[in-house]
Amino acid sequence: MSDYAVLAGRSIRLTRRNLDAVITALVLPVMLMLVFVYFFGGAIETSTGTYVTYVAPGVLILCAGYGASMTATTVSNDMTNGIIDRFRSMDTHGTAVLTGHVAASVARNAVATAAVLAVAFAIGFRPHAGPAQWLAAIGILLLYITALSWLGAAAGLLAKSPEAAGGFTFGMLFLPYPSSAFVPIDTMPDWLHGFADNQPVTPVIESMRAVLLDQPAGNSPWQALAWCAGLLAVALPLCAALFRRRTG
Repeated sequence: MSDYAVLAGRSIRLTRRNLDAVITALVLPVMLMLVFVYFFGGAIETSTGTYVTYVAPGVLILCAGYGASMTATTVSNDMTNGIIDRFRSMDTHGTAVLTGHVAASVARNAVATAAVLAVAFAIGFRPHAGPAQWLAAIGILLLYITALSWLGAAAGLLAKSPEAAGGFTFGMLFLPYPSSAFVPIDTMPDWLHGFADNQPVTPVIESMRAVLLDQPAGNSPWQALAWCAGLLAVALPLCAALFRRRTG
């Protein structure tokens, strides 16, 4: 366990030193929320009253996607700069290296989530959740972040360079748009409904929105848990296999 703790601390320290990435991870979601609320919110009708109440859970998911996608770049950087060889010479367990990056991703996202929620409250976000509902929303978000972070670690192991790993960011930032994050799905073209309804972001957002606004959640929480479990079931063995292949 000491390996895991030390390498998680290392990844968090590396994150603190990369001020550009930290500032972007904090500022970008906040700016996007302000843009959607004040530029487009007046033209979008939702069932939640104010648009900020509708869009805040979606921005949290967008924030999670960006923060988790940074894992791909940091893992790829470790795989190409020689530090892994040094870790292996010290008999450090390979999964500890990757777990450290995932732990740093969760920590980054926790700070970014707090910043987004603070701004959301300041501009009118008013959830109706009690303590148990807040815990449920946080649990779903953390599980989604963890699943995406392991997927990002796999992308970093697949990429030949940190620049190539950065392409994973595009997918993570794009996926919330064809979902219920920013507009109701029934306002989208019919041909897009199938994808929007059956991708991981939509049930996660719908679950968070339901518990935070004290609305019926239907099957969304079970679907969200199934998607997160499925992503983890793919990402964890893939990371193990790719790490063994890259390190010989």
